[in-house]
Amino acid sequence: MSAVIDFGTSGVGDPGCDVTIAWTFLSGQRQEAFRAALPVDRATWARGRGWALWKGLITLAEHVDTSPSEAEKARRTIDRAIAEHEDVP
Repeated sequence: MSAVIDFGTSGVGDPGCDVTIAWTFLSGQRQEAFRAALPVDRATWARGRGWALWKGLITLAEHVDTSPSEAEKARRTIDRAIAEHEDVP
């Protein structure tokens, strides 16, 4: 007997998932305004950045050879997530 455990939706309900758009669709002042308007703590914001990085990497891997425009969007998401991490004290 064997089985597969799929953790793909284990994060459903995590408010960090809701803030992922900060890296996928927003940047600069818009991202700052979005964060300021949300009642989320630092840990939730960090998990959102992690979700954005995860999604960006999966999207990049899927489109790197097939869709340059989608791959570039994924790279921007990855770059924003990493850049913010470097700014955290």
